[in-house]
Amino acid sequence: MAALFDQIRKYAESLPAELKEKGGIWELKRVVAERKVFLSKQKLEYRAKFRIDDSEKTVKFTEMLKETASGLSTGGDMDSSPGFGVKTTFTKSGVGGRQETIVEQSSLFGKKYEYSFDFKEIRSKIEELAKSAGYEFKYQLTSIGL
Repeated sequence: MAALFDQIRKYAESLPAELKEKGGIWELKRVVAERKVFLSKQKLEYRAKFRIDDSEKTVKFTEMLKETASGLSTGGDMDSSPGFGVKTTFTKSGVGGRQETIVEQSSLFGKKYEYSFDFKEIRSKIEELAKSAGYEFKYQLTSIGL
């Protein structure tokens, strides 16, 4: 795992992207777009989570887009009450609902943000690194089971 992780870490640094570990699951984060609306700031992040399982020689991988907003709100985009607030939006419909693919998320957020980020490039590179190290790459829609 050490050699594979070192390659992934070097790749994350080259993007640049933040890479953190919690409970054996690694998260790679990168801001892909920002916008300012009145007195608030909105940010769109790409997040990939993965687990490297040495015993099974697999890399389990998932990705998503996440929107966060902070600042003053007059209702509308952020929430229904005026004042300072923070909002986080995940694109998942209800408990047990259908999880959107990152392509669907990108299409949805593309109406609100202007960006030319190619999320498939990150997924492909991590898959390539995993396979070249002798690991099977398993893509999944949710982080459940990582």
